[in-house]
Amino acid sequence: MNINKDMVKKALLIISVSLLLYFGLNHFDKVSDVIAGLLKVFSPFLLGLCFAFVINVLMRPLEKCWDKLFAKCKKSWVTKVKRPICMLLSIVVMLGVVFIVVFMLIPQIEQTVARIVDVFPSYMAKIEVWWNGIRATLESYSITLPQFDLNLDELAQWLSGLLSEKGDAFVNTTVNITTSIITVVFNVVLGLVFSIYVLAQKEKLGVQCRRVISAYLPRRRVDRLLEILALTSSTFTKFVTGQLTEAVIIGCLCFIGMSIFRMPYAPMISVLIGFTALIPVYGSFIGTGLGAFFILMVEPMKALWFIVFIIVLQQVEGNLIYPKVVGKSVGLPGIWVLMAVTIGGSLFGFLGMLISVPVSSVLYSLLRQSVNSRLTPRP
Repeated sequence: MNINKDMVKKALLIISVSLLLYFGLNHFDKVSDVIAGLLKVFSPFLLGLCFAFVINVLMRPLEKCWDKLFAKCKKSWVTKVKRPICMLLSIVVMLGVVFIVVFMLIPQIEQTVARIVDVFPSYMAKIEVWWNGIRATLESYSITLPQFDLNLDELAQWLSGLLSEKGDAFVNTTVNITTSIITVVFNVVLGLVFSIYVLAQKEKLGVQCRRVISAYLPRRRVDRLLEILALTSSTFTKFVTGQLTEAVIIGCLCFIGMSIFRMPYAPMISVLIGFTALIPVYGSFIGTGLGAFFILMVEPMKALWFIVFIIVLQQVEGNLIYPKVVGKSVGLPGIWVLMAVTIGGSLFGFLGMLISVPVSSVLYSLLRQSVNSRLTPRP
């Protein structure tokens, strides 16, 4: 067997990867700590890249509209101000949606909490009467249920004692939460600034990345890598566009239905349903639970009808809207969507739920290409 330079390189690569894998599996805690530290350091920039991608999805159609609008104008200022104006409009739209959701939800949550405090004693009294009635009925069949006995004064004393005993821990927790909020705000602001720089020079950065890749990789590898990156960009763009379109459609349908059935908080809950629809699979459950909770505090019976209405709406959305708007764009079967969201959420939380579907779609497309190429008869 002839041993050439390529075989030696492949052997060294396999040995190196095997040693690294062995070390990582035997020192998983240390490796995870290092990765967590690196993610913490680079999180503002990773967040900025995510912001840049989402803003770019909005900015590209705006730039196309700008080109059509000023197609006959050949002045230099048209080209110079196109990128800043379109970028500013995209950022304003994105921040506007976030602020609308936040400022519609926060006042309503405050009102709901205040209402819970007011109606809690009467609710508990009704529950006690209801429970005692069931208990008396079942006793005639020799079935004994525990006595429902809730003393609100004792509950208040218990809460006061708990707060006095755990006061230091409560203060420390509050400080930690405040610090975390400040860190998140700082990362968001820094990420937004970084995204602006990326978007302002995206063409130049793209050329530089291609030059770097071409300098260190053979031409065949470069072409394949660029093909994968193009597929990834296209898949993520279609996914984001599809999810946003679906969120708007289901939010509007929810508002129309709630207005017809005269349900309370129709605008706020419709925005909430549309916003949570951005989360694949589990978003509908989150939005339905929060919406039903808000209605329950005002009209309990309509909360039940709201759940029925959302179930019907979700069937329409799952069978008609999602397959046509999002399903075709990502090209991922439903069972793989469920698996991707479940695994992504378990490993990386909320962010994992959001990015798991497009990432799985890219992997699914690459696997399908590989399988098809191997099964294609060779001449």
